[in-house]
Amino acid sequence: MMMTGSALTDEAAEAETLVHSTKTDKPRRIAILSYRSTPHVGGQGIYLDYLSRALVERGHDVDIISGPPYPEVDERVKVIEIPSLDLYAQPHNGHFALRPRHFKRGEDLYEYFAHLTGKFAEPLTFGERLKRYFAEQKPQYDVIIDNQTLTPGLLSDALQKTPIIGIIHHPITQDRQLALDAEKSFRKRLLIRRWYGFIAPQIKVACQMPIHITSSGAIKKDIMREFGLKSEQLRVIPLGVAQEDFHPRDDVKREPLQIITTASADVPLKGLIYLLRAVAKLRDDLPDLKLKVIGKLREGATSKELEALSISDMVSFESGLTREELARAFCAASIAVTPSLYEGFGLPCAEAMSCGTPVLTTDGGALPEVVGDAGLVVPKADPEALATALRTFFKQSDELKAELGRRAFERAQLTFNWSRIAPVYETVIEEAIAR
Repeated sequence: MMMTGSALTDEAAEAETLVHSTKTDKPRRIAILSYRSTPHVGGQGIYLDYLSRALVERGHDVDIISGPPYPEVDERVKVIEIPSLDLYAQPHNGHFALRPRHFKRGEDLYEYFAHLTGKFAEPLTFGERLKRYFAEQKPQYDVIIDNQTLTPGLLSDALQKTPIIGIIHHPITQDRQLALDAEKSFRKRLLIRRWYGFIAPQIKVACQMPIHITSSGAIKKDIMREFGLKSEQLRVIPLGVAQEDFHPRDDVKREPLQIITTASADVPLKGLIYLLRAVAKLRDDLPDLKLKVIGKLREGATSKELEALSISDMVSFESGLTREELARAFCAASIAVTPSLYEGFGLPCAEAMSCGTPVLTTDGGALPEVVGDAGLVVPKADPEALATALRTFFKQSDELKAELGRRAFERAQLTFNWSRIAPVYETVIEEAIAR
C-alpha cells in the first residue's frame, strides 16, 4: 500500500513549538564529543558539522573533541583530536598494527585485542582517553553534548563537573537485531553479538544521564522501550539541513527516469537490496529506468544481488561527492528513495526534500515522521510495494510530480531549518546548565 507520510507525533510537534523560545543573551562554551566524526562514513559526521555550525552562528564557542577519522567542519569550530589506533583504517584491517608503544596504555591494548577478536571497542576506549584529557588539561565548558558515545568515561569525576546532554540518534539495538535477522550462520551470529558488545555499557550510561536529545517522536518511544529511559529524560528536536547547499537549482534538469538513493554502508538496515529487487521488477515496464546509489559498491550482499538480478546496467554507484555535487545529484533525480528498514531520522531524505525532489520512503523508524504529508510511504522490506509506488509515480503527469516536489520543499523549509532548530538546542542547553 502506498500512502503519504503521517503527521508529526505529539512529541515532535511540541518540539516545533519550542523554536519560539527566547535566545539566551549569554554565549556558551560548548564541547561536542564524538568517537569518530568524518562525514564520509555516515550521517553522524554530517550532523556534527550542521550542529556545530548552527551553534557558532548563534554566537556560541564550540569545540568538537573527536577520535579519528576526524570531522570536517566550519573553520570557526575548533577540533580537538583524541588519537586512537584507528584500526579500521589500517592495512590488513589493523591486525598487524600493535607496536611496543601501545603497551604503555591499557586502552590501546584493549582496543587492539578487542578488535582482533571481533569486538567494537572504540566507544569505550574513546571514553578512557577522554577521561585522561579532561583530568590533565582541565578544559572549562558550560555544557558538553555527547554525540551517542554513551561511554562509561562520561561518568568520571573529570567530566561530571560539567552538565552533559546526550544525543541518541536511534537505539543501536535495532541495528544488531536487523543484522542478526539477516544472518543464518550460527558462527556469524555469534560474531555479530560480539561486535555489538558495546551496547550494554551504553544503555547503563544512558540511564544515568538526566537529559538526552533525539530527532523524532517515533525514535523516542523506541529508546524508551529498548534502553529503559523515562519520557522526562528525552527531548525531541528534528534534525536540520544545510539549506544554503541543499535547495532547488534552475540550472539542473531533472532526468525523467532517474531514481537516487543513499547507502553509505552495505548493511541490512539500509534496505538497498529491496530497492534493487523493485528496480528489477520495473525493467519490462520502464526499460530506461536508472538508479543512482550514493555510496561505494563493495563485495557483499549488494554486489551478489546485482549479479543475481542482472540489473548492473541499470544501477550506478557514486561516492566521495562534495555537498554541492550531492545536492545537484538530488536535483537531477526524478525521485529520491529511502528503502531503509529502520532510520533514526533519515537525513538524506530531508536533504532531497530541501532540493524540491519528490521522496518515497518506507515506514521504517522515523521516516514517516520526516516526510509528513509531503512524501510517499510504503511498508519496509517489501520490494513489490516499492515497485508499485515507483510505477505509479512515473506514470503521473509532470504537473503532479512537480506538486509532490513542491510539497517536499515547503515542508523542508519549515521543519529542517537550522535557524528554527538551533534555538531549541539552546533551550535544552540552558535547562541542563540550570540543573
